[in-house]
Amino acid sequence: MEQINRIELLGIVGNVRMQYINDKQMAKFTVVTNRAYKNKEGAPVIETQWHNVTAFEGKHIQDLDLLEKGCAVHLWGRLQIQRVTAEDGSDRTYVDVICSKLIHISDEEDVQYEM
Repeated sequence: MEQINRIELLGIVGNVRMQYINDKQMAKFTVVTNRAYKNKEGAPVIETQWHNVTAFEGKHIQDLDLLEKGCAVHLWGRLQIQRVTAEDGSDRTYVDVICSKLIHISDEEDVQYEM
């Protein structure tokens, strides 16, 4: 049985931090996605979710310098979950998307995808 850990996001970039590791550019940034639905009473609800993303420049990830707050991106990757114990003894869980492919979406492009 094949096991799969895959995530696909289409959203808007929030904060961006760039750094270099061994002469390779790395970006740590957030992406916001919205989900619209109607609740039991029929009232519209918009659910906003922020995602932490890490991307290393490479074959499918280029032009990390173009990442800036407010730009639209379409990305694919895998989830990485880290559980740590803080100094105060509390357990914390961090969920990150490790990006394997990134496309910058311009305002003129019409993005179509299947669910």
